[in-house]
Amino acid sequence: MLTWDDAPATATPSAPAAKMPPPSSHAAHGAATGLENLEMGASRIRVDDKKIINCRADLNQLVPFKYKWAWEKYLDACNNHWMPQEIGMSADIALWQDPKGLTDDERAIIKRSLGFFSTADSLVANNLVLAVYKHITNPECRQYILRQAFEEAIHTHAYQYIIESLGLDEAEVFNMYREVPSIHDKAAWSLPYTQSLADESFHTGTIEADQRLLRDMIAFYVVFEGIFFYVGFVQLLSFGRRNKMTGTSEQIQYIMRDEAMHMNFGIDVINQIKIENPHLWTPEFQQQALDMIKEATELEIRYAHDTMPRGVLGLNAGMFNDYMKYIANRRCAQIGLKALYPAATENPFPWMSEVLDLKKEKNFFETRVTEYQTGGALSWD
Repeated sequence: MLTWDDAPATATPSAPAAKMPPPSSHAAHGAATGLENLEMGASRIRVDDKKIINCRADLNQLVPFKYKWAWEKYLDACNNHWMPQEIGMSADIALWQDPKGLTDDERAIIKRSLGFFSTADSLVANNLVLAVYKHITNPECRQYILRQAFEEAIHTHAYQYIIESLGLDEAEVFNMYREVPSIHDKAAWSLPYTQSLADESFHTGTIEADQRLLRDMIAFYVVFEGIFFYVGFVQLLSFGRRNKMTGTSEQIQYIMRDEAMHMNFGIDVINQIKIENPHLWTPEFQQQALDMIKEATELEIRYAHDTMPRGVLGLNAGMFNDYMKYIANRRCAQIGLKALYPAATENPFPWMSEVLDLKKEKNFFETRVTEYQTGGALSWD
């Protein structure tokens, strides 16, 4: 069964580009940004002029496409558009307000999950807008990144909508990353990688700088979106499997589908950078990536134990030891690294793969109005 979680890079990454022609004067001193002066009479862009990083061709020209998989991902994301307020929360509100509706442990899981997620998607959006976009020198990839940034805003909107609907203390939930150690540690782990790329003095073009960019891409796309979200995803979707907090669970299902697409886009970019720059993928660099993934896996396991000191929803913290090691192995395989935990070959939550089954993509919105159109709410008066 092919799943969003298990899917490798969507399309076969493109072969290395042909040797680029001499750079035009506006980009002679480094990679293009899209802000160069317009050069009257400059030659037209050729497919082989394009590169994921360190491209010196004009980035304002979307076509001709070189990385069609990036454009297809952009179109898929647009087709999967959704908004939080389309999902009813009345059953969730009634259950939350019922003193006997949920246990204290169940309530704590929901608040902790919302506390991490509400911060996490803001951090990812900051990373995209302030750091990654600047250094990815390909317009079709940038097009997807812009769509991803919008989806991160939708996710933050969804958390706010859930928090407001349930009448939670907004200040408490949104500030958990500064009050709860296991949430703080994951957020704090990610920040240096954004700060690294957002440094105004940082520019790609050397082996050291290009490895730094590749490392930071792995940190956010493989670790932050591919590991740090998964305990919370399992926990909140487990409510929906028991017909509890169904509105919240439905929104998390949409969010998880989006995040899996984000992760797979990032993995495609990482693998394309490797193809075009094989000299970056040294044994030393691979070990650094493995160390990052292992550290992150341990943080996520610690978070599971913090949020589940006792068994609840048919889950226990020990199950997440196995699950996160299984997920870590999947992430390693997707970018061509050896398994960190060779013994972790079984997924203790096989239903998670069913939730993300690619075959369900076309009927994913079966609970929504079938004639839904993204322009349906527009008024031209």
